[in-house]
Amino acid sequence: MAGSLNKVLLIGRLGADPDIKQMVNGKNIARFSLATSNTWKDKNTGEKKEKTEWHRVVIFNEGLVNVVQQYVKKGAQIYIEGQLTTRKWTDEKSGQDKYTTEIVLQGYNSTLKILSGKINQVTNQQDTTENKQTLPKDEAVPSNDLDDEIPF
Repeated sequence: MAGSLNKVLLIGRLGADPDIKQMVNGKNIARFSLATSNTWKDKNTGEKKEKTEWHRVVIFNEGLVNVVQQYVKKGAQIYIEGQLTTRKWTDEKSGQDKYTTEIVLQGYNSTLKILSGKINQVTNQQDTTENKQTLPKDEAVPSNDLDDEIPF
């Protein structure tokens, strides 16, 4: 195989407000858990079943961190594109090596779109903020109108 691809695309809801931390170099990062769910009907009982998966998301891209910090809260539905990364550290109490796999958004290969949440506040605040680049034009409020023309 000549190359490889490490890309994750998810649509889910935040389980809690994002955690914004400042790194040693002064740049901010955002961390949150994203829930994705599958629902189905049990063939034997006819009962509706649901399974939820939780994904750890870390954002290093400064522009996206600003968007998350200002507009994304618990329960918001978002779309993300990033890469899977496994991180290793040593547990201070037990001394054992621990591992975690996260979806990382950094650089130009990352995307975050707000699909639901406090959208009306987002559009109102967008006009009053000094830095209008925090919410790109193509990430503006999605319409629920299904009669819109499809652009392709």
